[in-house]
Amino acid sequence: MALAGIELTFLVKEIARAADGYYVNNIYAINRNSILFKLHHPEKPDIFLVLSTIGMWLTGIKIDQIEENRMIKRLRDDLLRMKITKIEQIGVERIAYITFSGFDKEFVLICEFFGDGNLLLCDSNLKILALLHSIEVRHRELKVGTTYAPPPQMGLNIFDINEKNFDEARSVTTPIARWLGRTFGLPAKYAEQILNLAKINLETPADHLTHDDIKQIVQVASTLTKRIVSGQHDPAILKTEKGLDVYPVKPDGAQDTENVPTFMEGLDRVLSKTLLEQGKKAQSTEIDKKISELQSVIDEQDRAVQQVKEKSESIAKVAKALFALSSQGVISIADPRSIETLKSQNAEIIKEKGITYVKINSEKVQIKENSSIPAIASLLYDESKKQASAIQYILNLREKNQIAIEKLRKQSVTAKDSISYTQMQKKSWFERYRWFFTSDGLLAIGGRDSSSNSAIIRKHLAKSDKVFHAEVFGSPFFILKDVPEQIPFDSLNEVAHATVCFSRAWREAMYGMSAYWINPEQVKKAAPSGQFLAKGSFVLEGQKNFVKISDLVLAVGIMKKDNRHMITCGPPEPIKKNCICFAIIKPGGSDMPDVAKKLRSDFIKLEEDVAKNFTVDDYVRVLPAGQSHITEVVHSKVD
Repeated sequence: MALAGIELTFLVKEIARAADGYYVNNIYAINRNSILFKLHHPEKPDIFLVLSTIGMWLTGIKIDQIEENRMIKRLRDDLLRMKITKIEQIGVERIAYITFSGFDKEFVLICEFFGDGNLLLCDSNLKILALLHSIEVRHRELKVGTTYAPPPQMGLNIFDINEKNFDEARSVTTPIARWLGRTFGLPAKYAEQILNLAKINLETPADHLTHDDIKQIVQVASTLTKRIVSGQHDPAILKTEKGLDVYPVKPDGAQDTENVPTFMEGLDRVLSKTLLEQGKKAQSTEIDKKISELQSVIDEQDRAVQQVKEKSESIAKVAKALFALSSQGVISIADPRSIETLKSQNAEIIKEKGITYVKINSEKVQIKENSSIPAIASLLYDESKKQASAIQYILNLREKNQIAIEKLRKQSVTAKDSISYTQMQKKSWFERYRWFFTSDGLLAIGGRDSSSNSAIIRKHLAKSDKVFHAEVFGSPFFILKDVPEQIPFDSLNEVAHATVCFSRAWREAMYGMSAYWINPEQVKKAAPSGQFLAKGSFVLEGQKNFVKISDLVLAVGIMKKDNRHMITCGPPEPIKKNCICFAIIKPGGSDMPDVAKKLRSDFIKLEEDVAKNFTVDDYVRVLPAGQSHITEVVHSKVD
């Protein structure tokens, strides 16, 4: 399906609203024309944005990389940690401009969704820094170093449709559906939907329209486009001759439809499926080409077997006829009876450059000129056997090629199966922070940075909670939620342990540090008069209850809660108790991505069906900052 300009208008507004305040956490290649942006917000769940030459949409799945993307390195270099500050569309053109800002820099990513599509990274002056496809045509040139220029505007703006726009229609015989689509740059599906709602035949010549017809078309088009742009949708996926298509407003009387919760979700399903199918096709194309080549060879071999078989049989028939002739007393091949017998078998005696042959159809067998008929017949029998033996040789080659084809077909299936994706499930609110459940089943949440430190204190601290902090510069805040009147000291010790381990103590291997806990009323969110508090900092008053932490050790595990699995990291004891598999980690060793890859690999060996659904980034997200090493990996019996 092709993305329409009116659909893009809605998508630009919807994505801009959803991505407000988010920054780029990571960028992944999907294929040569598609890129996935992971957007992070300190207080909201992560969202994933696909930018492709076929469209832009928020997605619920992460497709594993299918092909290399030439822009990915440059995009990561320039856009990581940058905030999306603006998303806009000029008029109703199928072009989106996404502005990224931060660190005193500004970049614009231009997405073109017409023709073959294009993605272009530009600076704030729209100078092109990188792009998918260079273009040099009469009306514009797109290449690195040039200033971006949009294509000439084609057609009228459907948002400004009025009766005067139809002056041209009164003088042309073009069917109204085609004229409407061409004039306003509408895909056929919307031109047809407008006319169906206006109750006008699609094939009506434009010059046959009455004033009332035009008035009705204008009214329907205005109403439909306003519904699409404003989000007043009745979305559905339709099966068409060209495949699946998604409509923000389901056409009246449409058959073979499936309602979807939102247009964005429908778009995600249809376009993500398109990317997956393209990936499977791309992965198997080269293999399919080899299969086709081998099949052609086999076809040639089949024809060769048939030809050799026919030659062998023809030669054998001539030999048999000559033996029969010799039994009648004919000795010489020059005898008229011999010549007549050969002729009856489509054979003859010929000479070429002084050499005598028996020519049978197109096959020539050399003989001695004065040989007797029995000798010639015997020679022909030998030649027939020789030809027959060649058949087996060809069949052996054919069998080898057939085996090679079967292997390639298996490789093709494997290649297609390698195109995989992860369904991203809606996460619990606490998963945006550091978290784990204690041995007593209480939830502990901790900050990742100054923003999330501030968020957990300002948004999630309740009277029944306990607040934890460590005597280490840059320590996170942790909150133990819903602490009962009889304080569970195991839980207090575990959260204190986590507070120290997720501080700078881990990165610098600072053993023997302490954490402390206090009550919520001891946390003052405002600085004393005349003083300043940095973001994520608070004034802590009153008595502090210290807990000495002698060791730095954490556990990473997969636990099941509310019918779904999650990755968590915390002190070993509660992780062992709550997780189906876990690994013990200690400071020092490898960087976070390498440890995450090892954890994912180890967990897949233990719980493949569960662990394969988590990405390396999911593991990185739960690890403490700094280097770590794995000391133990365990498959637990927890359900």
